[in-house]
Amino acid sequence: MDVIAVGFGRTGTLSLKTALERLGYGPCHHMFEVIGDVRATRRWTAAADSPPGDWAGLLGGYRSCTDWPSCYFWRELVAAYPEAKVVLTVRDPGEWYASMRRMLDAATSAVGDSEGVPPVSLLYLATLVDRLVWQGTFNGRINDRDHAMSIFDRHTAEVTATVPSDRLLVYEVAQGWGPLCAFLDVPVPSTPFPRLNDTEAFRTTIMEKTRAPLPSDSTPR
Repeated sequence: MDVIAVGFGRTGTLSLKTALERLGYGPCHHMFEVIGDVRATRRWTAAADSPPGDWAGLLGGYRSCTDWPSCYFWRELVAAYPEAKVVLTVRDPGEWYASMRRMLDAATSAVGDSEGVPPVSLLYLATLVDRLVWQGTFNGRINDRDHAMSIFDRHTAEVTATVPSDRLLVYEVAQGWGPLCAFLDVPVPSTPFPRLNDTEAFRTTIMEKTRAPLPSDSTPR
């Protein structure tokens, strides 16, 4: 594990995943890796109650990670991989909250929007999101905008207070390749920085891997 990205989802994590893979730090673990994989969703959910001492079972073969579920375990991962560099993706808290609600609402509504009985993989995904995100991160109060934004700000403060500054990059994906490549000490690619709509990509991935429809959302990042 060379790079641990510890920012919450909806901070450009899919763009960062793609960027890290283009820079040679792939594969990069992201929520997309567990969608449709019942075994993986069950193991990540169980880790919330009993984090593994050896992360190879969940992250073996990956050179980097970003987004949930891994960012929920940021403290454990930063300690488990002391040589890995740490990237904290951030954005305006108000914009983040609006985007977060759209994504979580879409994920939750997938169960209700499925025709007949939802696929088992979708039910396990819903359990994972509820355990690590809705309850585990936001104490069941994601509908409380001020509370959720305070958790977001507190996460930023805790990461910056915990991770040594020479090991940490506080980063907005809007900054592009420059700060990221300088931090990782790699050349800047000639291709444009990936700017991906991860809500739309999430919707598409859900549909492809679980065959469950989700409402359309064209909001960037």
